[in-house]
Amino acid sequence: MKFLDQAKIYCRSGDGGNGVIAFRRERFIEFGGPDGGNGGKGGDIIFEAVQNLNTLIDFRYVQHFRGAKGGNGSGADMTGRGAEDVVIKVPVGTQIFDDDRETMLADLDVPGKRVTLLRGGDGGHGNAHFKSSTNRAPRRADPGWPGEERWVWLRLKLIADAGLVGLPNAGKSTLLSVVSAAKPKIADYPFTTLHPQLGVVRLSMTQEFVVADIPGLIEGAHEGAGLGDRFLGHVERCAVLLHLIDGAAGNVVKAYRTIREELAEYGGGLADKPEIVVLNKADAMTPREISARRAALRKASNAPVYVISGVTRDGLPTLLNATWAAIQAGRTANAA
Repeated sequence: MKFLDQAKIYCRSGDGGNGVIAFRRERFIEFGGPDGGNGGKGGDIIFEAVQNLNTLIDFRYVQHFRGAKGGNGSGADMTGRGAEDVVIKVPVGTQIFDDDRETMLADLDVPGKRVTLLRGGDGGHGNAHFKSSTNRAPRRADPGWPGEERWVWLRLKLIADAGLVGLPNAGKSTLLSVVSAAKPKIADYPFTTLHPQLGVVRLSMTQEFVVADIPGLIEGAHEGAGLGDRFLGHVERCAVLLHLIDGAAGNVVKAYRTIREELAEYGGGLADKPEIVVLNKADAMTPREISARRAALRKASNAPVYVISGVTRDGLPTLLNATWAAIQAGRTANAA
């Protein structure tokens, strides 16, 4: 199934039903009178977050959603039938933006969360509503109120505890494949990963967390270079960022600073998130190179540097335990 994290759709709630003009005319009843009923309410447009979806691909083929019109009123003071609501199911983590792509209308970040985006129009009044002591036979009925309409953008931001960031070929997909059951594409050329991948890491029966791997960033990604920075939205919700640096590539400090600059240019609070710096591909470096490049990274990041090898799995237990501790600290801070 193709991954799609943005979609533009048109929504329109249903119009209200019309009120009617009607009068009682029954045999052997001396006094008749107005008994036209009100119209029914139009259908709402409701969005619901569900867990069994992980892409917006369905909205590539269905882009228009319209609520039904409410039923018209009828005689005997009968109200028209209310139209059924249109419930649009989206993946957990979907945000709804106005057509300007900047104004957020809703954030469906919890399974089962529902939001009524557009209300259906109310039904019009029938002539029985207008009966009074001075107007015994009103001949007035109102049409139903029109529904609402708008174009909206849907943007999916994956729900993950930890996010993998780094230059292309830093080993993010390899790391995801060895610490989880995910099967991302792995190859020896840049931009192997073309869309985000999720994997669940299980440390024990009670300790597990979700890792998101996004396509690699390059210098100028915020200006559209490479695959751009649009996928960075998928790590905005993460409690911690795992910053992978290819130790075998040479200038590790430049690689580290390139990604940090792109995170700062993107905004969204990514540059301020807790970060775990990881020097990867230890199997392709000599002990002297590992020591020198680790010291350089520690000085540039002013943080501990974890040395691992995604191929041989050296250093992974220590890294995963540190990641779990950072996630727990983030959850505690959010709960407070």
